[in-house]
Amino acid sequence: MSVHPNSARAVGLSAALLSWGAFAVVQAGDEGSKAAYARAEGLRESTRNTVFRDSVHPQWLADGRRFWYRNDLADDAREYVLVDAEKAEREPAFDHAKLAEALGKAAGKDLDPSKLALDRFAVADDGAATFAFDGKSYRFDPSGELTEALAPDDASKPPQPERERRRRNRDEGTRESPRGEGSPNGKLAVVVRDHDLVLREKEGGRETPISFEGSDVDSYQPGVFWSPDSKRFVALRRRKGSERKVHMVASSPKDQLQPRLVTHDYLKPGDQIDVLKPHLFDVETRKEIPIDPDLAPNPWSVDGFVWNSDSSRFSFLYNQRGHQVMRMVSVDAETGATRAVVDERPETFFCYSSKLFERRMEKTNELIWMSERDGWNHLFLIDTADGRVKNTITRGDWVVLGVDRVDEEKRQIWFRAGGIHPDQDPYHVHFARVDFDGSNLVVLTAGDGTHEVEYSPDREYFIDTYSRVDLPPVTELRRSADGSLVVALERADVSRLEATGWRPPERFVAKGRDGETDIYGVICRPRDYKADAKHPVIENIYAGPHGFFVPKRFSPYLRHMALAELGFVVVQIDGMGTSGRSKAFHDVCWRNLADAGFPDRVLWMKAAAEKNPALDLSRVGIFGGSAGGQSALGALLFHGDFYKAAAADCGCHDNRMDKIWWNEQWMGWPVGPHYAEQSNVTNAGKLTGKLLLTVGELDRNVDPASTMRVVDALIKADKDFDLVVFPGADHGAGESPYGVRRRRDFFVRTLLGVEPRAR
Repeated sequence: MSVHPNSARAVGLSAALLSWGAFAVVQAGDEGSKAAYARAEGLRESTRNTVFRDSVHPQWLADGRRFWYRNDLADDAREYVLVDAEKAEREPAFDHAKLAEALGKAAGKDLDPSKLALDRFAVADDGAATFAFDGKSYRFDPSGELTEALAPDDASKPPQPERERRRRNRDEGTRESPRGEGSPNGKLAVVVRDHDLVLREKEGGRETPISFEGSDVDSYQPGVFWSPDSKRFVALRRRKGSERKVHMVASSPKDQLQPRLVTHDYLKPGDQIDVLKPHLFDVETRKEIPIDPDLAPNPWSVDGFVWNSDSSRFSFLYNQRGHQVMRMVSVDAETGATRAVVDERPETFFCYSSKLFERRMEKTNELIWMSERDGWNHLFLIDTADGRVKNTITRGDWVVLGVDRVDEEKRQIWFRAGGIHPDQDPYHVHFARVDFDGSNLVVLTAGDGTHEVEYSPDREYFIDTYSRVDLPPVTELRRSADGSLVVALERADVSRLEATGWRPPERFVAKGRDGETDIYGVICRPRDYKADAKHPVIENIYAGPHGFFVPKRFSPYLRHMALAELGFVVVQIDGMGTSGRSKAFHDVCWRNLADAGFPDRVLWMKAAAEKNPALDLSRVGIFGGSAGGQSALGALLFHGDFYKAAAADCGCHDNRMDKIWWNEQWMGWPVGPHYAEQSNVTNAGKLTGKLLLTVGELDRNVDPASTMRVVDALIKADKDFDLVVFPGADHGAGESPYGVRRRRDFFVRTLLGVEPRAR
């Protein structure tokens, strides 16, 4: 047992005595030394506040054609900028020197023109600057006259913080009809009593039971979907599934000496789930209109209930358990007859968690629907009357990443795309617009990087900021009509960052397992990297099929960089099985999570080492958390000939033990033998190399028993490993300061062959 002196709650349990061994290699310098650790631990602070002019927070004037922003620069300097979009001009918002002189006289002090700290700053419609300084309010006219003024009104707001600036309406899909008790005409209400529905007349309070089948295991739910004419409504009845409780022991609770049992609900793959089904009722007859069940027999979920305005029909989304059927079902309100407006039945999975978008447009009897039916994630225009595809809206060997705006009047869609510029990284986010019929596709962003945009209030212009891991942010003002440049605004200043010895990550591309598909990743080197030395390689892995994970945006600090400072080359790769590319690329994960893209990852690293011989592939480590923890251990179990050491945090090591929604989406349902075949528990006896397992004892995301079952299997197989259990900790405990330190020490010992901080 080992206890960190600064953390009595983090306990290291050695499962076996470890024989680390040493590598006879050419060292680049002071790897693993006290100095190397100091560099790693101080890296974040050394890069803080070293990048300037990297963002623009516009404050638009009432005319919608001008805006101002403030640049906060080095050494507390700042400048105020005014941009006129119509004139394509960027200039100082005022004469900084004249204002400093005038304001200095008024305040009785000398002021530096480059460091004017003006509170509640704003630019008036006539171009005058208004602000507060030393408790007084001022107005500075373009003529250079400074006068005291009334305090600026509420329109004079400081620049919005970045997180507020990025809060925009995303994915403008169909809005579900309101759900509640009361009818639209205000005369009726539906309430649940003793698991059944009761219709109550608002005037007089008369009540009539309207359903009779409810029970404590199959109960109607509060809130119904009323037809606009108040003549019918849809109620949901929930049949209870099984209850699964996960029990954990809080070994060291803060408020008592003795341990405490902690229990929470946690469904796992294969469990019997709650089943919601819609029921249609007629108010006049006080009877149910049976809905044909054939199109929604085994729901994972039913939602998105929307009534037509004439009350003749309603529609809803049906996601079948196993996620291989996704339908939009339309129901006739008089007969309960159903038809499928959309019937998606992929051979693998429908990615409902990140690739579901639909916009129902009743006026034109049309539906905008997102689908991978042609092999790439695209948008389709569908006739809701007969389910016919009127036309493909977007097409090509690229993907729609999300819809930002649907303009039904102009019949236009504004969206985000990946891979739309074939000469760029396919993961770069670009913005585009297209007409409903698929014509007039306009790609609004062009710069070689991943983009973030902010539109003017009338959407005539937009501010475009793009960057890459090796390109500091560039900010421009562009026209929404065609994406053309209006005026360049800022190019980030990284001179102070570069003065620290900072090295940008290297973007690297190599062919995947098929010899054709490009696999993308990044390489982070230590600041004292020497091409004539040999550096162990460590991969940070996360291969969750729900996304893609290699960093694309510029950042002065990545955790990879700190780890690299100890003497490693750290890489991150998006292999096959992750999202953001073609359907075939994504489908590699189907019932195959143990694959984790390893065939692509190994080839990528071999290609990188061929280009850079300083990468020592005889010493490759890997680490990850959650699904990445599962993959990190899997690297040693299934690819132990390549990977020599792994640090696995809070891994979902057996997909039968983990949360139901994530695992059934990718591993499928029913639970088949492939679950056990790919389990790290089942395969624990194959372990080679060095292993560090970490887990929080109160992990509510991934059942910590998943890790402990691996521990049990490793002990039974007489395998050496190291285990750290964090009392009281939740998911991701391995990213705590103690967890990070233990992981660094682990790799220094196993891959560098030295004792941490020994020199």
